[in-house]
Amino acid sequence: MKMNKPWMITATCIVVTSLMTGSAFAKSENGNNADKADSSKPAVELNVKVNGGTDATVTSDTYDNQGKNGYKGLLKAIENVKDKPAGAVIADLLLTNYGAHISDELKAELDAIKDRDAALSAVADVLDEQGSVTDAVYVQKEAVKANIKNLNSYKKLGKLFEKLGKKGVFLYVNGEEPTLEVNPFIKDGSTLVPFRAISESLKAEVTWNAEERSVTVTRDGITVKLFIDSTKATVDGKEVTLEVPAAIVEGNTVVPVRFISEALKATVKWEEETKSVVIYEEQ
Repeated sequence: MKMNKPWMITATCIVVTSLMTGSAFAKSENGNNADKADSSKPAVELNVKVNGGTDATVTSDTYDNQGKNGYKGLLKAIENVKDKPAGAVIADLLLTNYGAHISDELKAELDAIKDRDAALSAVADVLDEQGSVTDAVYVQKEAVKANIKNLNSYKKLGKLFEKLGKKGVFLYVNGEEPTLEVNPFIKDGSTLVPFRAISESLKAEVTWNAEERSVTVTRDGITVKLFIDSTKATVDGKEVTLEVPAAIVEGNTVVPVRFISEALKATVKWEEETKSVVIYEEQ
C-alpha cells in the first residue's frame, strides 16, 4: 500500500522523539563541551502528538529548551543522531532558532546535515530495516526528487526495487520514472530506451516519417533525427554516427540513451550497481 505524505512525516516524528532521548554531548559555539544538564532540576516531560494522537515524550533535561540557552540541549542531541532522520530536523531547528549563537563552522555542518534528500534516505533506511520495503520505496523516491543529481539515492532506490523483485535496467528522467511501453535494455554495450518516453519527459516534440522510417525530435531549437536500423543520425542537420542503431521493439522505437539525451542538452549518468540510467536537466 502506498504511503501518503502525512504518514511519512509521522514516521519521521516518531524516530525523532525516540532518538532524542538518548542524546550525547556536542560542542558549543565556542568549541567547549556543552554544559551537562543539571540533574538537580526536575525532568519536565514534553508531550508530542504523533501518529494520530499517540503521545511521545522527550524530557526537558535532554531538550533543555530554556530561553537563549535552549540550543545547548539540541547540540547535545544532534551529536548522537546527526546521521539519523532526527539529525535533519534538529539541524533545521538550530539554524532557524539559534543561528546567532553558533559558529560559522557549525552552521556549515548543520546545513549539510539538514539536506532533505539525506534525511529522507535515512527514513527509508529505517523503514527498510523494519521490513516495510514498499513504504521505504515511497520515501526513497521522495529523496531522489529532493536531489536529482545524487546517484547514491538512485542506487538505494534500485536496491529497494530489487527487494520487491523488480529487476532490469531502471530509467529516471528529472527524478521521475517515465511510463514505459517497453523496458530499457543493453545491446552491444549501449543502453537503449523508448524514444517517446525520453522525449515526452524532456518536453520535446516528436514526429514519425513512415516513408523513410525516421523519427525526429525537436526541443529548444535543437532538431535530432534518427533512422530505424541505421547508425546514421543528424543533429541540426549535421550527420553523426551511432554505435548502435535505433530500432523498433514491440512496436516502440528505442534509441541509444546517451546520444539522444546529450543531443538534447540533458545530463546522463549511469549507476552501475543497480543498472540505473539517470537523466536530468541542469537548472
